[in-house]
Amino acid sequence: MLRNFTKDDSGLDIKASAAVTASAAGSVIVDFGDGLVEGNMIVDVSAMDIVGNDEMYDIILQLSPDAAFGTAGNIQDGAAISLGAKETKRSDSDKDDAVGRYIIPFTNEFGGTIYRYGRIYTVAVGATQSITYAARLAKK
Repeated sequence: MLRNFTKDDSGLDIKASAAVTASAAGSVIVDFGDGLVEGNMIVDVSAMDIVGNDEMYDIILQLSPDAAFGTAGNIQDGAAISLGAKETKRSDSDKDDAVGRYIIPFTNEFGGTIYRYGRIYTVAVGATQSITYAARLAKK
């Protein structure tokens, strides 16, 4: 059974469903405001190429104190999930990942610093890398 989350129209959709075939930052920047924010990053994967057994996808909520994410040294990786073929796992997991919903807890605090802005970043590795997913944030 999939858990449902209330749709929030305050700009927390951080990636529309589309294929990603190369590592890249998303174009949507979320303003968390000045305070601490906690919630879940909901990632709905509808397609993922792992047939070459060398494909891996890191989906990362990046954090920054500046809206442009343009100041060197200011981008912090926050919550993340790694998906892909079992041969690419960072641990000794022996299971391929599959399409479906992934729920990753997040906060905009990292190392004692509260970051105002967030965006999605996808790292795609492999000979035929392609992952199609949508992502949004659900605040607690």
